[in-house]
Amino acid sequence: MKVKDFLSGVLTGVAAGLIVNQAFEKLNPKTPAERVLSDVKEAFKKEGPIDGSWIVMKPEPFTNNVLSMEVYRGGISRIRNGELEQFEFAANAETGTVVELVQK
Repeated sequence: MKVKDFLSGVLTGVAAGLIVNQAFEKLNPKTPAERVLSDVKEAFKKEGPIDGSWIVMKPEPFTNNVLSMEVYRGGISRIRNGELEQFEFAANAETGTVVELVQK
């Protein structure tokens, strides 16, 4: 096999992968749950270390009497002043914006 043929095949595969990825993102505009959790954790880390976190990978319906959307549900826990603090959040599945934050 010639190097030129091999490189041509690799480049064709990479180009096809990029096109398929872009098409998928257009068909599925949701922000990945992992990215949403990472963003929320970074925001909490600005105030201090966190102990644990979780997120539900499947979006669920959410309504706040004005807006309806799909959200990811998740939570963060941390120790602050010797006390355990737990927060639950709902983040818009399309944009990743936190639309609800409740301390438990």
